[in-house]
Amino acid sequence: MQAKPTQAQAATLMVQGTASDVGKSILTAALCRIFVQDGWRTAPFKSQNMSLNSYITYDGKEIGRAQGVQADACRILATTDHNPILLKPKQDMVAQVVVHGKPYADLDARTYREQYLAVAEGIVKESLARLRAGHDLIVLEGAGSPAEVNLKDRDIVNMRLAGWADAPVLLVADIDRGGVFASIVGTLEILTPEERDRVKGFIINKFRGDVSLLKPGLDWLEAKTGKPVLGVIPYLPQLGIEDEDSASLDSKRSMKQREVREKRQDQLDIAVIRLPRLSNFTDFDPLEEEPDVHFRYISHLSEWGTPDAILLPGSKNTMDDLYHLKESGLAARIQAFAQEEQGHVAGICAGYQMLGGILHDPDGFESDHVRLRGLGLLPTETFFTPEKRTVRVAGVSSLFAEDGIGYEIEGYEIHMGRTRYSREVEAPFLITETSSTHGERHPDGAASLDQRVWGTYVHGILHNDDFRRAWLNHIRAGKGLPPATVGVRFKAKREAAFDRLADHVREHLDLAAIYEMIELPLSIHKEEKC
Repeated sequence: MQAKPTQAQAATLMVQGTASDVGKSILTAALCRIFVQDGWRTAPFKSQNMSLNSYITYDGKEIGRAQGVQADACRILATTDHNPILLKPKQDMVAQVVVHGKPYADLDARTYREQYLAVAEGIVKESLARLRAGHDLIVLEGAGSPAEVNLKDRDIVNMRLAGWADAPVLLVADIDRGGVFASIVGTLEILTPEERDRVKGFIINKFRGDVSLLKPGLDWLEAKTGKPVLGVIPYLPQLGIEDEDSASLDSKRSMKQREVREKRQDQLDIAVIRLPRLSNFTDFDPLEEEPDVHFRYISHLSEWGTPDAILLPGSKNTMDDLYHLKESGLAARIQAFAQEEQGHVAGICAGYQMLGGILHDPDGFESDHVRLRGLGLLPTETFFTPEKRTVRVAGVSSLFAEDGIGYEIEGYEIHMGRTRYSREVEAPFLITETSSTHGERHPDGAASLDQRVWGTYVHGILHNDDFRRAWLNHIRAGKGLPPATVGVRFKAKREAAFDRLADHVREHLDLAAIYEMIELPLSIHKEEKC
């Protein structure tokens, strides 16, 4: 094995994009896994992320989902240094500012830009310095586009960050959107000469078709800009790695509409209510992998169809989304489905709160609604408080257990409401904080006596393979279908997906050129693969 080079701080490489949702996060994860496979101690970094899809670190802090995924690709524990500032949109032009994993304040866009960005700059630099002191290579991800002329002077996430990190930049464009050459050339045109020099090459992402037909365009682009195209990455279907935010969710839904698959007779029709302020939709990723599940989202009453089960997801604003359900007619439809049609309904986090009797927000922590009646399907009521609970949890569930022992579960909580039972209830989940030293379990969630309706605060509950299969078999039994075995071991499949993604990108990327620009050897050692 070749000795690792001695360096005062880690090398850096930055991935920026011509627009949002061009694939920066996934390509960053791919590069992270590639560099780890090649033997380098690698860490991701995104100074400021805007997303409603959170990841809870091992010590109970909240960061953007993408950086948690990228840390997983690096096979390291995610920390808040990987994403020191998280913006969670709350209302129009207002976001909750989360600093090092804890809520700081709700700020409008102007206040954040004019008053807080100068403070944020110092926080970002400190986090980056800590990461560089403990790794060989940091892969930075930008946000949106570096060519937003109205934002550049106080930028902390694109070109100014690249300058602080002295990072060469790979500019990514999505050819599936169209206008790929114009987006690249236009971006370069808006950059300053110094910023333009920092861009070392282009990656064209999500390509479909014969790359030889694209070559004249690639030759023109290189001649026009004087910079190389370092890779054309073909579209990779069924990626198996969770998406970052609702923009990618909408993109994925649009993609699936192009590839409509008819539901088979032996499949369960499971639908998630697409709330306007939906968060943490990755809770449902395992269902999309199950062979006996036909999975979809419902945004409007007209899309209801004939579901076997309805899922209510997390929300950044439970009260406003509950009001939306009532106004749209979906609330009444869910109630009729559960009570009159004996359908199966489950809620996670905000969805669990909505399934209860009454939700109270007298101090306006979530919205202008002081009090709203819930769907009345579970004997609970919720009170909103300013304190946010963010913890990783583990425990056991008695739901659907035939042996009386139950199923081991793990996941995380992230919510502001506190829920209590309105009558005596045998809680279906007993959990403890994984960072707790005393290890005492406490009750969570509620369920109807026939277990058709249940709710929990535990995000990731459906990532627990045996619990998920027990729930699906409970639904199958009600339809007269035989039980099925566990179809997907989701964690193992996700780890294999990282390697599949890395192999795919490695095949189509000029890694020798990238290693040369970051001034590291091509590899220390490569992992042996079985």
